[in-house]
Amino acid sequence: MSRHRRLIPFSALLLACLSAGHAIAAEKPLWELGVGMSALSLPDYRGSDETSLYAIPFPYLVYRGTFLKADRHGIRGTFFDSDRIELSVSVGASLPVNSDDNRARQGMPDLQPTVELGPSLDLNLWRTHDRRYRLDLRLPVRTAVTVKEGVDDIGWVFSPRLNLDIIDVAGLAGWNLGLLAGPMVGSQRNHDYFYSVAPQYATADRPAFDAKGGYAGSQFLMSVSKRYPKYWLGAFARWDSLKGAVFADSPLVKREDYFAAGVGIAWILGESATRVEAIE
Repeated sequence: MSRHRRLIPFSALLLACLSAGHAIAAEKPLWELGVGMSALSLPDYRGSDETSLYAIPFPYLVYRGTFLKADRHGIRGTFFDSDRIELSVSVGASLPVNSDDNRARQGMPDLQPTVELGPSLDLNLWRTHDRRYRLDLRLPVRTAVTVKEGVDDIGWVFSPRLNLDIIDVAGLAGWNLGLLAGPMVGSQRNHDYFYSVAPQYATADRPAFDAKGGYAGSQFLMSVSKRYPKYWLGAFARWDSLKGAVFADSPLVKREDYFAAGVGIAWILGESATRVEAIE
């Protein structure tokens, strides 16, 4: 079952998946601004067997400051005198679900849109001299809150992951490939929000379920992108596995393995006249 929706921007979700950049040191604008549009195919929630299509606008922002940077690696600050260790801001999001439109959740409260925000310690494990290949270990911990009808704390998520970036992949100038994989862990409150079934919402086909905190499955993501002079293109494909997750037996989990995908285009509308040396 597919549905088409037009939504307010959920740029955190898109920018966590799509990346762009170059590997060599060069004089580049201090900042770049633009606007983009994406098309995403995503499950209603992790474990749902129903998929929705989204058209989502997003901002394109690059900032190459001395102590603060915002680019394909996210928002990060220079708090250590090392180019091997970075402390960055990790963001994530989930989209709203109208329970009347989802068979597994009919009669239950709607899922509100959520935003996840927290620090990430990023460690560079290996890279080539020209930085065309780079392997990082990222350790993000994020607090999740609902952002509609009040801000409610729904726990935390931890998703350690290995990230491999390849610049000019397969000899194609300007085309960049990102590969990311790792497990996910969530608190009891976070899993309760998405996967618990309170006794008053139990039915013959949907028994009551009390979700626990712990292992939440794994994610594997591949992204490709290219920066042109006036615009940027990107696409991603993500595979999720919920096998072994502490909530895998929830009646709301209808599919343990699934794919999600998206494409995006952004137009660069302006840039700084000030140039800085950058390696991206």
